[in-house]
Amino acid sequence: MNGIGRARGKPPNEAPKKAKKKAAEASSNVFSMFEQAQIQEFKEAFTIMDQNRDGFIDKNDLRDTFCALGRLNVGNDELDEMLKMAPGPINFTIFLSMFGEKLKGTDPEETIINAFKIFDPEGQGVLKGEDIKYYIMSQADKFTEAEVEDMFTNFPLDVAGNLDYKNLCYVITHGEDKEAE
Repeated sequence: MNGIGRARGKPPNEAPKKAKKKAAEASSNVFSMFEQAQIQEFKEAFTIMDQNRDGFIDKNDLRDTFCALGRLNVGNDELDEMLKMAPGPINFTIFLSMFGEKLKGTDPEETIINAFKIFDPEGQGVLKGEDIKYYIMSQADKFTEAEVEDMFTNFPLDVAGNLDYKNLCYVITHGEDKEAE
């Protein structure tokens, strides 16, 4: 009886359970990279792109998506290059992980806000447009005049000539305008 008890005490399939757990963790990690609202938006985009509703984005789905966006003459080479970016057939998990890979390295919103706060010791949440233009054109990785104008086109200054850097940081990290929600 002791022999049987010892056999029961030792998990017989320990290695396969660990392997299953690691696989589950790996697939769930991609979902932990995003907020639930972001995952829902990616799911909606995936569903729109999966034109034939088979659960995978393939070359025909990509071609149809480009056509829906008004680009009718997409070459097979270009589509093949796009598909090669994926590690395999593009289901939703792969689609999401590809976005995660593209976004990896983007600092958290709080870190970016803290960088702007150096120029905003009163914590107003805005910076004078002319000041931020001076700093980003004269320090470190200098912006060009065209890049600054492009930024101000995408993130216009308010009537007082200030940049709402908190909203800018939100868009950088979440991909949409807070006020548009």
